[in-house]
Amino acid sequence: MKNKSTIILLILLGCCFLSVLAVTFFRFFDADIHLGKRIAVIELNGAIEDSRDIVRQFKKFRDDSSVEAIVFRIDSPGGGITPSQEIFDIVRKTRAAGKPVIVSMGSVAASGGYYVACPADTIVANPGTITGSIGVIIQYPNVDKLLEKVGVKFTTIKSGQFKDALSPFRDMTKQEADYLQSFVMNAYQQFLTAVAQSRNIDTADVRPLADGRVFTGEQALAYGLVDRLGTYDDAIHVAGRMAGLTGEPSIVREEKKRSSIFDFVFNDDAAQKIDQLLPEFRLYPVVSYKYGL
Repeated sequence: MKNKSTIILLILLGCCFLSVLAVTFFRFFDADIHLGKRIAVIELNGAIEDSRDIVRQFKKFRDDSSVEAIVFRIDSPGGGITPSQEIFDIVRKTRAAGKPVIVSMGSVAASGGYYVACPADTIVANPGTITGSIGVIIQYPNVDKLLEKVGVKFTTIKSGQFKDALSPFRDMTKQEADYLQSFVMNAYQQFLTAVAQSRNIDTADVRPLADGRVFTGEQALAYGLVDRLGTYDDAIHVAGRMAGLTGEPSIVREEKKRSSIFDFVFNDDAAQKIDQLLPEFRLYPVVSYKYGL
């Protein structure tokens, strides 16, 4: 009887060991090769404030041998220049590494949202997608009249003429306006060049379209800013064909963690999240590839 109990116990321990081994294998070695080749989906939703998560996902799926192509779903009015350029760069490098990138435009893929789409192999837009808005904007509040009414006056001591060029506590001078316009135009030229080179369009042909206006997906197709009209599902099938897959492609994407109110309040990134919700109350100006106010 004792020997029988020992055997049963050993069998149970063996089953537990095999279960733990299987979970470990799947978790750490991504053991889903038996599922066949896949299409990865990366989503960009909302304003572009930080590039790190998108860049990380591109690197992950670029280096995953079971992923044959990436669909980059964009629903964004754009945002900061630097994170937009970093996402642009990883899309370009992923394509250069031989992994096809297909953009699927949602409701809005404008300004920086269009910028990050440009290096893709194929851009698929819905007919009513709001896109374009090629341009640069910088805004800051001016509260000097309000402060004057309440009797508050700011005194500034600075090391150079343009150190407080965007001060909200006084009017901008003509020299400061000229300096900032030059700054914005340099960033604008970078945008213009990126679109022209990525889309294989002469800069002279892009410039008339790059005055900040938006286009529908249908208009953008006529101007050569996107490659075809279609839905998200169409983009998935385009990716499957480019990857040489037959049948319905298998899709993989990262699961998004749901945040609680405690995460929002106590997380280290809480200040950044508040900044995203209330961008007009920033204490500093931001130069942006962004559509809308």
